[in-house]
Amino acid sequence: MPEPRRAAVVALGVTAAVALNLVVYAIGRAAGATYRFTSQGEPAEVDALTVAGFSAVPLLLGLSVVALLAPRAGWVATAALIAGPLLAVATVPLMTLAADFDTASTAALAICHLVLVPVIILAVRRMRTPRPAPA
Repeated sequence: MPEPRRAAVVALGVTAAVALNLVVYAIGRAAGATYRFTSQGEPAEVDALTVAGFSAVPLLLGLSVVALLAPRAGWVATAALIAGPLLAVATVPLMTLAADFDTASTAALAICHLVLVPVIILAVRRMRTPRPAPA
């Protein structure tokens, strides 16, 4: 796949993840999620900008690495198909469950992490370098 197409996959994947997670965030708000928690003994709140950033930045970095390295080292895409979803799922207990959110906030933010799994899988599979057909 030519480099501009890989860049488009990265951009589309990040945009889709941010958009989907903002929808989840809004649904959570409508369901009563406050997104408030305690940080260093002080009250804090997760806002829509934080959700967008925590969706976009790691995904942008990870997919960019795949876009740059997969054409030269096919194993990178395979590793990303394992590591990306694993990290998205592992951050639920590390970041979301570890905080003192209300139930609706916990559920919505956990779903935001899980939304990244299919986005990662679809984007990485799209950027995979096809293997030559057996002769």
